[in-house]
Amino acid sequence: MIRARLGLMMFLEFFIWGGWFVTLGTFLAQNLSASGGQIGMAFSTQSWGAIIAPFIIGLIADRFFRAERILGVLHLVGAALMFGLYQAESFSAFYPLVLAYMILYMPTLALVNSVSFRQMDDPSQEFARIRVWGTIGWIVAGLAISYLFAWDSGEAIADGALRNTFLMCGLASLLLGFYSFTLPATPPRATSSGSGWREWLGLDALALLKDRNYAIFFIASILICIPLAFYYQNANPFLAEIGVANPTGKMTLGQISEVLFMLLLPLFIHRFGIKITLMVGMLAWALRYALFAIGDADSGVALLLVGIALHGVCYDFFFVSGQIYTDARAGERFKSSAQGMITLATYGVGMLIGFWIAGMITDHYTTANGHDWTGVWQFPAVFAIVVLVLFAVSFRMRATSTAQ
Repeated sequence: MIRARLGLMMFLEFFIWGGWFVTLGTFLAQNLSASGGQIGMAFSTQSWGAIIAPFIIGLIADRFFRAERILGVLHLVGAALMFGLYQAESFSAFYPLVLAYMILYMPTLALVNSVSFRQMDDPSQEFARIRVWGTIGWIVAGLAISYLFAWDSGEAIADGALRNTFLMCGLASLLLGFYSFTLPATPPRATSSGSGWREWLGLDALALLKDRNYAIFFIASILICIPLAFYYQNANPFLAEIGVANPTGKMTLGQISEVLFMLLLPLFIHRFGIKITLMVGMLAWALRYALFAIGDADSGVALLLVGIALHGVCYDFFFVSGQIYTDARAGERFKSSAQGMITLATYGVGMLIGFWIAGMITDHYTTANGHDWTGVWQFPAVFAIVVLVLFAVSFRMRATSTAQ
């Protein structure tokens, strides 16, 4: 029953995110007449939320209040903001609401991990079976948009149907907000030890960076999120612009593959260790973007679908294994703030830089008829290869443990 309850929590958490974030760029461009710079600003709110998240988690979840109760409050307030986004008629009205929403939502990614990890004896073997339900939630949201409601068809987009994604996710956020109060109690474990303001702000988790391997992983996490930003910001507009039918539904193929590779992840970590696992994830990013660069909506559509399907390897083998690695390295007192810190590195600093670079690269390759997408996708492909090589030569394996 505990596993089922945590699975439902993960399902709703990622249903909410996948239900509006995938189509955000298309909605802003088509329905609010947003410029490329404004779209980049909207996506960057995720990064600002992730940067602030460790301080919220470190100050509150690790210090004073039960994690599941904070989770509930954040999602209830988030539901109200989602209804505001549904009603926004201009980018100037939309932006402050989405910024406030992401500042509240991003800490919940660390909170659902903390609630889950607290119920497990061996997270490296158990977490993937819980986290996979988040992926399923993302899949269901995308399939509903494309195949149940058809909100992302050309005619529906022109009519403003993508606005309904915010209403759908607002209702899901309201449900998760109330449901969170029924989750297993997850009280704070940190106790005062005289660390002063560093402990109060959750900055004691930065002690993890004294470990050379973890510091290298932390830097790699920031850098690999620069290519990741290209996918979040450009994939849906790319597929829609080149004429791929039901682009949002087809993008769920990535999450379907994520389910498979999530289940294989514990076996892979146990067999090959954390370094090889992380390197396979980085290599998959480079391969995906290479396929996007040469694929098209006609004879090359299979290449696009393979690139989308690589999401399971891209995400699970780097980001989920990174969460497991972080939990293994964190001290008992700072499990939540350590998860918040890696959220800062990935969805915060890395993607903030990534969205800025993606915006510049995309604008550079803008043409009279749309975009030169081959040029756009070549940059993140090469960048991911460079990060992979640097990580391979600097991260040192340890023979005594697979969670190195």
